[in-house]
Amino acid sequence: MRLFFGFLLFVLFGSCGDDTLVVDDVQDFPEDTLEIRGLDISDLPKITQSGVVFKNESGEQTDFIDIIKDKGINTVRLRLWVDPSDEHSSFEEVRAFSEQLKEKGFRVWLCLHYSDWWADPQKQITPEAWEDLGYETLKDTVYEYSKYVIETIDPYMVQIGNEINVGFLHPEGERSNLEKFQGLLEQGIAASRAVNSEIKVMLHYAGYNGAESFFEEMEGLDYDQIGLSYYPVFHGKNLATLASTMAALSDAHEKDIILAETAYPFTLDWNDWTNNLVGLEEQLLPGYPASVSGQTEFVKRMKELVLQIDRGTGLCYWGAELVAFDGEQSSTGSSWENQAVFDFNNRILPVLQVF
Repeated sequence: MRLFFGFLLFVLFGSCGDDTLVVDDVQDFPEDTLEIRGLDISDLPKITQSGVVFKNESGEQTDFIDIIKDKGINTVRLRLWVDPSDEHSSFEEVRAFSEQLKEKGFRVWLCLHYSDWWADPQKQITPEAWEDLGYETLKDTVYEYSKYVIETIDPYMVQIGNEINVGFLHPEGERSNLEKFQGLLEQGIAASRAVNSEIKVMLHYAGYNGAESFFEEMEGLDYDQIGLSYYPVFHGKNLATLASTMAALSDAHEKDIILAETAYPFTLDWNDWTNNLVGLEEQLLPGYPASVSGQTEFVKRMKELVLQIDRGTGLCYWGAELVAFDGEQSSTGSSWENQAVFDFNNRILPVLQVF
């Protein structure tokens, strides 16, 4: 059985914390409002199946969706895998979840991985059923698949590939073979335009290093939004460079800018025995401690950076739901529970007030 987080890169040492966390009173939130106020909660169906309950500020059991709606979240990002090993992030699960979200008034941001599993800068694995297709057939398949899922799910926005720094659908769509990479992207974009020209189309890059050269290579493609991931542990700790890169990209390409993925820890403790991706002081951004207030101030700063850009459109917090869902003794549970937006008692944290 695949581990819950196949992209685990670090083996960290820490302690499983079970003390009640003190919720700091964080004030002075940015008053301006972003158009896209998003959370990626792709694993919520899996987590709710495990019996986890979520609580509001008063500690009362409350529906997760109602909690985030009350905090001003208006957009939910959902990943879609082509043929996963179980039902999670499958077409049927994402379709049903997206309908539930739309009934609650959320806009759906569909993140197409074009893979049976995680796609990111370390791996862009072609779906098993598509492996032996030639390039021309693969292009047709990307178009027909994209058109079908977009038409059925009817999202507000669609992301063609996930963190495609090195391309996608390898080996055919490797970035080093730029013509083929662009050709496959064009098929996904064209499918979205064929369904509904009003759907926002995003291209998504992880980090700020190399982002300007990447989007120069994407010149001429028919997309609307530039999405960037930013995690200090992976992408560097220079916020000035992050800000200047976002501004330069927006100006050069006349596109909306969205910080499509970010997150930050509210503690370095553990709530299960699964190794956490962030567990050391040296992985933190200077000036932002791993505390309830530190997490909030980090996201507040991300919002400020986006708002400084004329076409800064949105912010999305990744893994908001990833509490320790598999029990305190689990070694295959959540490697993200200290970066969720709920504390170790599953009570909402102040960070969502930033939205």
